[in-house]
Amino acid sequence: MATNVPLNIIFEDNHIIAVVKPARVPVASDSSRDTTLLTMIRDWNLTRQVEGRKGYCVPIHFLDRPVSGTIIFALSSKAATRLNEQFRNRTLSKRYFAVVEGTPKQLSGRLEHYLAKEKSDNRVRIVGKAHPEGKLCVLQFKVLSSQGGLSWVEVFPETGRSHQIRVQLASLGTPIFGDVKYGSKNPWEGRIALHAATLEIQHPVSKETMALRAPLDQAWKELWGAEFPAEA
Repeated sequence: MATNVPLNIIFEDNHIIAVVKPARVPVASDSSRDTTLLTMIRDWNLTRQVEGRKGYCVPIHFLDRPVSGTIIFALSSKAATRLNEQFRNRTLSKRYFAVVEGTPKQLSGRLEHYLAKEKSDNRVRIVGKAHPEGKLCVLQFKVLSSQGGLSWVEVFPETGRSHQIRVQLASLGTPIFGDVKYGSKNPWEGRIALHAATLEIQHPVSKETMALRAPLDQAWKELWGAEFPAEA
């Protein structure tokens, strides 16, 4: 499936570009050979360069293909180094929205699990602390609203492991809508109801604090069928 969507730019200057990643668009190349977000941004960046130069462009972090939301690419090696340091040292904050099936018994809390990825089926599973490949994963969550058998959950991940939010919310008995890999009973056209809503970083050069927000698309309005919670 080829992708042909315009870039939705949140912020751009000579050092970084932040865009809204649509669901179903891969950040970088995968087995599908579909057009990637990285290719789209490199093409965009090429138009800004002196003739004969390609320009620097690398993703700083990734979102799973079925997930939408804010994502940043560095346009200089200096920006890449400084942004990578923020992610590594966890000196930034991330806010996600998820619509889950059912309602967690506890309406807010902090989840800690050790997770390990199984290469055989590309699934992440909860393991014991002593597992040789287990990595500590931590997030905080809060249920903002519930209706029609679904709940709108605000998530603040403290770590950034592969499939972390998906697995940890499913561990509550409330898988993310559309996430059939982790227990959802409702396929959602190749996407899941998980959205990287806000990424707060320090600009790698100006040092200004930036809250980069990605709006939700029409599909979320159709899924929820009501006004979004006030906090969204």
